[in-house]
Amino acid sequence: MILWLKKVTFDVTTVDMTRKTKEMKCLAPGAQPPFLKFNGSVITDFMEIEDFLEETFCPPRYPNLRPKNQESFKAGADIFQRFSAYIKNTIPKKHEALETHLLKALLHLEEYLKTPLPSERGPNSRRRFLDGDELTLADCDLLPKLNIVFVVSQSVRNFAIPEVFPNVARYMSEAQKMVEFSRSSPANSELIATYSFQRATI
Repeated sequence: MILWLKKVTFDVTTVDMTRKTKEMKCLAPGAQPPFLKFNGSVITDFMEIEDFLEETFCPPRYPNLRPKNQESFKAGADIFQRFSAYIKNTIPKKHEALETHLLKALLHLEEYLKTPLPSERGPNSRRRFLDGDELTLADCDLLPKLNIVFVVSQSVRNFAIPEVFPNVARYMSEAQKMVEFSRSSPANSELIATYSFQRATI
């Protein structure tokens, strides 16, 4: 997604995670994609990859993707952690509490999207994304995770994101209009297949 936003020419190579090639095992043993190879070095940490791309493909030739408001990086930071605990749970009596934790994390994101940024006027924000009307690194971090939450929760737990989060819904809707997001997102069927083993009866 970052490379698309940077408008960098690149090739996409898909990997079957159930049948890792010898080359992949040697390249980054024990690591999970994505990872980056540059000048003989391999970067496996996503945040380090992000920093590398931002520093390498920098202005004036390439757009700056860093958000102006550092709080945008923190928005929704705990959603995926809450989701993982919720979706992997197989103990019925814990289900309600874990779902509540996920809803609270989504509520924090809802409030952030609703609250105007320093550059905005009016009581409620109508910005498209976390840090304004343009996608930034903060969105590159959050949107792929939020997409998994939306798709998998509905399929595996029959849990749709409640209508009490209109700004979260609007945020996802705006993201889906962007080719940079849609082209870099796995098919819903792939996400569901990845989490299908979590179809425990609660």
